[in-house]
Amino acid sequence: MDIKPIKADADYQTVLKEIESLIMAGHNTPKGEKLDVMVTLIEAYL
Repeated sequence: MDIKPIKADADYQTVLKEIESLIMAGHNTPKGEKLDVMVTLIEAYL
C-alpha cells in the first residue's frame, strides 16, 4: 500500500480518484483497509 500525506490540492484530487476505485471494497479486505486509510487522510486534510 503506497499512501502519502495530502499536502496540496493535486494530492487531494489523486486520493479522491483512488477512493472512487475502492468505493465498493469489502470490509476487512486489503482494498477496504486502503479505503479506510484514504478517507481518514481526506478528513485530516479538510
